[in-house]
Amino acid sequence: MIRINENFLKLQSSYLFADIAKRVDAYQKQHPNQTIIRLGIGDVTRALPAACIEALHKGTEDMAQESTFRGYGPEQGYLFLREKIAQYDFQARGAEVEADEIFVSDGAKCDTGNIQEIFAGDIRVAVPDPVYPVYVDTNVMAGRTGAFGNGRYEGLVYLECTRENHYVPALPAEPVDLIYLCFPNNPTGATITREQLATWVDYARQHNALILYDSAYEAFIRDERLPRSIYEIEGAREVAIEFRSFSKTAGFTGTRCAFTVVPKNCMAHTADGRTMALHGLWNRRHTTKFNGVAYPIQRAAEAVYSPAGQAQTRALTDYYLKNAAFIRQAFAAMGYACVGGDHSPYIWIDARRDAWEFFDLLLQKAGVVCTPGAGFGKCGAQYIRLSAFNSYENVQKAMERIRAALI
Repeated sequence: MIRINENFLKLQSSYLFADIAKRVDAYQKQHPNQTIIRLGIGDVTRALPAACIEALHKGTEDMAQESTFRGYGPEQGYLFLREKIAQYDFQARGAEVEADEIFVSDGAKCDTGNIQEIFAGDIRVAVPDPVYPVYVDTNVMAGRTGAFGNGRYEGLVYLECTRENHYVPALPAEPVDLIYLCFPNNPTGATITREQLATWVDYARQHNALILYDSAYEAFIRDERLPRSIYEIEGAREVAIEFRSFSKTAGFTGTRCAFTVVPKNCMAHTADGRTMALHGLWNRRHTTKFNGVAYPIQRAAEAVYSPAGQAQTRALTDYYLKNAAFIRQAFAAMGYACVGGDHSPYIWIDARRDAWEFFDLLLQKAGVVCTPGAGFGKCGAQYIRLSAFNSYENVQKAMERIRAALI
């Protein structure tokens, strides 16, 4: 008899965004003439930067000539891209990261989900609440939790992010081994200061813990005093793995390119106390289960670091930040408490009622799709997340509709 992994049965009935899609589809069938404005899922809407398109075409042309054709590339990514990432994203900001510590992949979502495979099944995991669902669900699948009840899984340590702590959680009150952090945060849009991040690094060093740091939205930071990488903090190389993505930086959601940094001096231990480098373990997992990102895509990602690419990606993120500022100002003017939208494409709004109830209200009365905060955790029960990934015209129209529905 073939048996299934019964940890999958602990998962909630559907992935958050699949549930949203079902509700939106049902509404659209009932109202076929209504134009729906989607400010829910964090998918970009603007075209790729011209520099990336030019490099993508050139990379494709390389594949048409035997002299420049590429077959299997290095699973970790081509050196031309890894060197640019190390130079511009880290070394230019005083962060010590080498090209061979960078692993190019097809998405930060994949990497944050896959990274847990290299750790023991009985480790203690801490996650923020609200939280990006992938962090939780992949650990559920791996058997690190008990059953789901009262909005949370048994066995996980939840780090509450609330208005009172400015959506930056306090250090764990009980021992943990693995800590997920995300800044600028998805879903709240909150940021973390250098001093606050240093407190987490110090904690990890003192308690032999490891931080999984999701920095997928760092390109939206406009205050240079805020850290873009955890490796800007002294000692972080020993206790942190960082995830980044070209999806939001340069609009690569449909072309898929991201990377993970695993420093060579980042260590963990075996059951008998031996010290092991996580770099080698992740390299083994990565090269066994992944064949690399397509050569033309990596050439397009490399173009992000050209002078034209830097200017064009900055303009792209500026555009979305303009949308975000408009959304936040509109809700603030209606008397709703908000966070995010200044260094993030997400705005976290206190709906002052059940999140799914507010979702249905905006969909039914305004034809606008948001993301219910309840899908991100217990602390999001009365919040919604709005995304700035749309046209400025649609954002203006959406806010007009919402204002009419709420006032």
